[in-house]
Amino acid sequence: MTYIALIRGINVTGNNMLPMKSLTALLEKMGCTGVRTYLQSGNAVFQTAVSDRARLCQTLTAAIEKAHGFAPRVMLLTTPELRRAATANPFPQAAENHKVLHLFFLDAKPAKADLAAITGLAANGEQFGLHGRVFYLYTPNGFGVSKLAARAERLLGVAATARNWRTVTSLLEMTK
Repeated sequence: MTYIALIRGINVTGNNMLPMKSLTALLEKMGCTGVRTYLQSGNAVFQTAVSDRARLCQTLTAAIEKAHGFAPRVMLLTTPELRRAATANPFPQAAENHKVLHLFFLDAKPAKADLAAITGLAANGEQFGLHGRVFYLYTPNGFGVSKLAARAERLLGVAATARNWRTVTSLLEMTK
């Protein structure tokens, strides 16, 4: 089985440092093969015989905590899940500028997302879409200045990790 690991909150402003060589070594020690990482922000593609995703997440989190002293949130996607998320992109204009679209991968489908508050925060041409366990946020004036981006996870009511469009398409390409 091929998994895409999205590890949240590592290597950001000098906090929770996890070198990609160390991540690769941890995954290989867990029996994963074909490990490839993308950027320094906690993205990896690998194969494993383990089919219990929850157990694999727990094992990887525990290995990172033991080796580096912190326990990041790990989300694992399958290739079909990542492909569906990319195919469902409601903002094809993002192909021209990958920085304007972020996909928030959610731990679960939101049961009580506050869509009214999300709509109220959308400003300066921002648009969003929610499809299952993926929240798409189009921010033509920048993700870093978006109030909606900063509050999306809380308003969705589930844990999430976001990746820009280039990262999503690059990870998908790495699964081939």
